[in-house]
Amino acid sequence: MKRIHYAGENLVTGDAIADALVFYAEALARRDTSAAVEIPALFAENDIRTVTVLLGPASQLVAIPEDSATDDLLDDELVANMKSASVALGVPQPQSDDDRDHARDVNALDL
Repeated sequence: MKRIHYAGENLVTGDAIADALVFYAEALARRDTSAAVEIPALFAENDIRTVTVLLGPASQLVAIPEDSATDDLLDDELVANMKSASVALGVPQPQSDDDRDHARDVNALDL
C-alpha cells in the first residue's frame, strides 16, 4: 500500500494504483492539461471508498510506502486505463518552423 499526500490531504491505496496515478499526473502535467480520476482508497476500520482526485499541471503528489495489515488494493482495469491514457498523451515534441509549413490543415481532411 502507499499513502498519497495531495492538496493538504492524504489517502491510502494500492501500490500499482498509486504508481499509475503519479505516472498519469506527470503525463498530464507535460501536456498542460487535467483529468479527474476515481480510485479506491482505504479509510479507518478497513472501509474502502472511491475518491476522486483532480490531476492537473499544478498537482503535487507524493506517494509513500505504507505498512498495512490490509491486503493491497487492486484494480487492474483502472491501472491499465491510467497507463494507457498516460502513454497516449505522449511526450510533446518541439516543431521547427519548417515542420509547421508542411502541416496539413485538419479542416481540409475528408474525415
